[in-house]
Amino acid sequence: MNSGVGPTPQHQPQSEAAKSALAITQTLFRAFLLTVLGAIFVYILNISYVWLSAILTVIAGVLGVVVLVRTVRFKQPRIVLFGTISGLVVTAIMCLLVITAAVFFRQITTLQDCARAALTLHAQNSCQVDFQNSIPSGLR
Repeated sequence: MNSGVGPTPQHQPQSEAAKSALAITQTLFRAFLLTVLGAIFVYILNISYVWLSAILTVIAGVLGVVVLVRTVRFKQPRIVLFGTISGLVVTAIMCLLVITAAVFFRQITTLQDCARAALTLHAQNSCQVDFQNSIPSGLR
């Protein structure tokens, strides 16, 4: 092999400021991902905690925008950019879910309580039919 033939990639050492910016962006990115996952898990846990899920979703949105701006401004790795955009899409979907849960809070609470007590398939189907009937007819 002729290792001396052809152009060799030149690695420029990163400055301390670039290393610091990368470390801060990565820390913010990790916090962003944990906040998105926390919002999803809290939403799935119980509808009674929709307020906590809403707070975590707002925090995730703010962190996502901050990480996106830092990623573009400081030319961070593309994986961080891809992960941030994906997380912001999930955050947008969570916003829609939280708003829907807040609007239909009473109906969803009734469905969860009924489904918890339903032991048979017939009882579960009855809960779903009751839920569908409780939704305003213009939204079905």
